[in-house]
Amino acid sequence: MPMNSRRLALTTLFGAAIFVFKMLLPSPVDKALILFQTLFLCLGYLLLGALGGTYTSFIGGLLTAIMRGSLAPFTIIFALLYGVLIDTMSSIIKVREANNDVKVKRLIVSATISTVIVALASFYTSVVFQLIPRNPLLELSILTAGVTNGMIGGYLSAVIWKRIFQRPA
Repeated sequence: MPMNSRRLALTTLFGAAIFVFKMLLPSPVDKALILFQTLFLCLGYLLLGALGGTYTSFIGGLLTAIMRGSLAPFTIIFALLYGVLIDTMSSIIKVREANNDVKVKRLIVSATISTVIVALASFYTSVVFQLIPRNPLLELSILTAGVTNGMIGGYLSAVIWKRIFQRPA
């Protein structure tokens, strides 16, 4: 799929939307409610191809890091990790076909695996660096909600892609 300025502008808006949602939600709710982040990263991948999720996550992570000064390095690293994982997993399991059709189940799997990896990595980092106090119930809730939101975000992005961006045959 050729890259053009409209697609690039749209994915930039996706990154800005991620930032807005992250700023509107208090922590740790923003870690559990990642539905919109997953949705926009998957749509970024579908629009731009192999670097779409990464580009979208870079914009969202950079804007969020500006507002979270002391945690900026973690914000950027985990945002980029999420985008890279969405792009990589989606490419490996061939979410898009040659005719730009999207395999819904594969996109859900890609988004879910990426979410689990980022959730575990950020959870481990938070524990090691003692960024948040230990609360097993809260931690389990965040991981469960995050995975569920990742699955829903993957599904919704496929539905939106098929409904709006795909040209009728």
